[in-house]
Amino acid sequence: MTDTVAPIGRSSGELEAGVQRRRRQRARRDRIGAVVYPIAMMVAALAIWEAATRALSIPSYLLPAPSAILQSMATNSAVLLKESVSTTIEILLGFALSVAVGVPLALAIYLWRPFARAVYPVLVSSQAVPKVAVAPLFLVWFGFGLLPKVLIAFLIAFFPVVINTAMGLAALEREKIYLAQSMGLGPLATFFKIQLPNAMPSIFAGLKISITFAVVGAVVGEFVGGQGGLGYLLLIANGNMDTALLFAGIVALTVLGVVLFLLIGLVERLVLPPHAVERASFGSESM
Repeated sequence: MTDTVAPIGRSSGELEAGVQRRRRQRARRDRIGAVVYPIAMMVAALAIWEAATRALSIPSYLLPAPSAILQSMATNSAVLLKESVSTTIEILLGFALSVAVGVPLALAIYLWRPFARAVYPVLVSSQAVPKVAVAPLFLVWFGFGLLPKVLIAFLIAFFPVVINTAMGLAALEREKIYLAQSMGLGPLATFFKIQLPNAMPSIFAGLKISITFAVVGAVVGEFVGGQGGLGYLLLIANGNMDTALLFAGIVALTVLGVVLFLLIGLVERLVLPPHAVERASFGSESM
């Protein structure tokens, strides 16, 4: 009897080890693929772009080749870096303001139903107002300094923070709250130990969306009344018909947005457990 059970036990252990090994290999392939596939796609697209501009002799003022854009980035690297600093300050201030206002507003919407009924429709309808139309008003009220650009970035970026935070808080099952109450937890302890941790993946999903919207808001502010920043540089390049510099500014904005998005993701991974990070990532992709 012992001779027959022991091999079965060893076979079960080997089977379990094999399954775990295959899972690790699959996860490793997924991580590598998530990096390799986009890079390969981008390299292929740039190669086709370069070949098409040369083969069709497309004028550079219409569509510069990627090599011309890279040359422009190298030539104007100091200007791009300087203007990127100005735009980054506007983005971060607008994003910070959106978090400072959006999270408490979402808490009020979640905790106070009459307030939610009064404010939520106004928030939704406010998103239909073109921010480019509001920007000239900010210039009249606050001048051409930093403040109007930060406010425009805030107006565009705060809505995802409010919605995702409110949805994350409302997504908690009532049974968990009843369980916390049965264990003797008060309202404040229930919120900080159960409700807020459960909502964090949704909150981080909103923060990821918000930081990219803040980039758009800062550029809109610089378009309307900027005296510096990457958006202002794009206007100058467009006026001078310097299409290569125009594309270089767009590349700089794209890199800036991706870096800020990844920084939010890094903070998310430091704060949340791995399974919660997957929930937040799925939520941001679905948005």
